[in-house]
Amino acid sequence: MDVFSRTFLPATAEAGLPMATVTRHMHVMRRCVEPDDGAVLVTRCTRPERPLGREYLLVLTYRRLVVTQETRLLRQMRLHLNTELRHLSNVVWHPDQRLGAVEFAATAIDGVRERFLIKVGHPKHVWHLDALLSHIFKPRTLASQRTVATEPPRLVSPLGAY
Repeated sequence: MDVFSRTFLPATAEAGLPMATVTRHMHVMRRCVEPDDGAVLVTRCTRPERPLGREYLLVLTYRRLVVTQETRLLRQMRLHLNTELRHLSNVVWHPDQRLGAVEFAATAIDGVRERFLIKVGHPKHVWHLDALLSHIFKPRTLASQRTVATEPPRLVSPLGAY
């Protein structure tokens, strides 16, 4: 069993997804995600601008974000978004404990702003989801700040100024 399978199946169980849904989406995910990339989050989500619209399945790994949707009539899988995390910009999420949801937004490499509403069952799960997103998206900014902070300051010699 590869890393993706070992992490994808427990993540779907944690999300409470039925095995039939997981099986239908699995072949699309296999084409998008490398076998050595571990799944961090698997969840259902909707688009906030279309509250009565279709449901999507969001899979977040350490390297990729993949979002699929299922057609209503024939139950065919359609790939909505497949991108590497390094190609995402302006990634933000807003946890709302009152609604029991997290709104996640990111700009893809083609400039399209993608927004998803992830509903969770319990208010404590909102903070768990917030911690998962912070784990994936925050270290990159902290690492870049550390490299800037560890560079020695460039000082002009007072003798060389004359």
